[in-house]
Amino acid sequence: MDIFSNFVNIFLSFTHFDLRVFFLASASIILSVCVSIHILLYKDDVKASIGWIAFVFSSHSFLGIVLYIFFGINRVKRKGARLRNSVVTFEKYFFETKKSVFKNIPVTYKQFIAFGHKVYPQNFVFGNSIKSLQNGVEAYPEMIKAIKNANKEVLISSYIFDYDNETNKFLEAIKIAIKNGAMVKILVDGIGILKFFHRSIEKKISKIKGLEYGVFLPPQIPIAMPFVNLRNHRKIMIIDGKISFFGGMNLSKNNILIDNPKKGILDITFKISGPIIDQISKIFEDDWEFTTGKKFQSLSKDLSFIKTGKIPARIIPDGPDNKNGIIELIMHGAINTATKKITIITPYFLPENNILTALEMASMKEVEVEIIIPEKSDHKFINWATEANFLRLIKRGVKIYRTPPPFDHSKIFIVDNEWIFLGSANWDVRSFKLHFESNIEIFSKNLAKELLTIIEIKKQKAKLTTELECKNLSFFKHIRNNASRLLTPYG
Repeated sequence: MDIFSNFVNIFLSFTHFDLRVFFLASASIILSVCVSIHILLYKDDVKASIGWIAFVFSSHSFLGIVLYIFFGINRVKRKGARLRNSVVTFEKYFFETKKSVFKNIPVTYKQFIAFGHKVYPQNFVFGNSIKSLQNGVEAYPEMIKAIKNANKEVLISSYIFDYDNETNKFLEAIKIAIKNGAMVKILVDGIGILKFFHRSIEKKISKIKGLEYGVFLPPQIPIAMPFVNLRNHRKIMIIDGKISFFGGMNLSKNNILIDNPKKGILDITFKISGPIIDQISKIFEDDWEFTTGKKFQSLSKDLSFIKTGKIPARIIPDGPDNKNGIIELIMHGAINTATKKITIITPYFLPENNILTALEMASMKEVEVEIIIPEKSDHKFINWATEANFLRLIKRGVKIYRTPPPFDHSKIFIVDNEWIFLGSANWDVRSFKLHFESNIEIFSKNLAKELLTIIEIKKQKAKLTTELECKNLSFFKHIRNNASRLLTPYG
């Protein structure tokens, strides 16, 4: 009898085990199908869709499902997409009102402007002044001076805002602005200011009376891990609604260590005045409302702007809440429009195949294409991944220059020595699909000439990458580089 009871118990234990396995396997299959349906409905990128579906079904247990839920779903949606354009239509604004300004632009550029307006329907505004400032050595004193002189409003948005001896000067200037009667608002990114899981600058600015601040998607590890890629990468400073500092430069002492190869960071930002300030302010307003839940309207709306220059410009914001990839489309269109020269300087160059092919085709049409990137990135695997694309570009005539340390964080795109695109966006999938970015589109031969002179100096210090050099890489390095390229995040 005891033997029979033992046999029954053993049988039942196996049966229960088999049922558990059956139900777990069934649940995994059902969830995998549901996740795949979500991917098919909400992922526009075919490669990303195939990759995620394959990973969901091939991964063990529920790993693929969990990782897609955490990293594959874009949960960031703006509370309201607001288009703040002039009531004047694009056709009237361009062809009638401002004929004289663009009269010498070739027909292809008129078509490109029409294309750009359809990609993002924001008008060019005229009468702006734009001044380049190299590195923190030039930029920071002007920023700090402007903040100290503020008496109405100081708006700052920065991906990285370190707390160190140099940025402490900004905090002291902010205190002076508050004493002057200025309203001060600061936006920082939750990941950008994270140092060893501690946001030191937040603790510091929270103690300044009269200052309001917001932290964009602050991570609460591991709960907020889905947002690790969805960062506010913008760098904007607006003083009294009249002066703006705009570009890709963060706030850190590393930006003044321009002679330190290991820690220094080179960069270019821009001091802007004129009617374009209103478009820049709208980006800050949206980000402030999204981050804090509080409505806010900057001074620029009520200002009567005086023309401070002759430059036509418009602001192009972008982010993962926009399916179209606005900045990438504008860049792609500009490459296709080029007839003489394309100059790109960027810290990270990891675009997808559509951009690489467009650059190859431009070079094959005898457009001079040059790309200036750092010899050593701040992340080794990015160096390796970038190298994986060198040979195909060089074989088509694209020139790739690699600048020696310090790390060059500059981001400028110039076409035909006149059209300029600059701001916070890098040439990679993170900027094109996963980060909130802002760029400015400009027509200015004078500014283009000034920037090309700066870039030429950088090129003189750089090393031109050769086809032979790429071909002579060892088998191991080819494997390493192509494997690193796979780390480019899915959109």
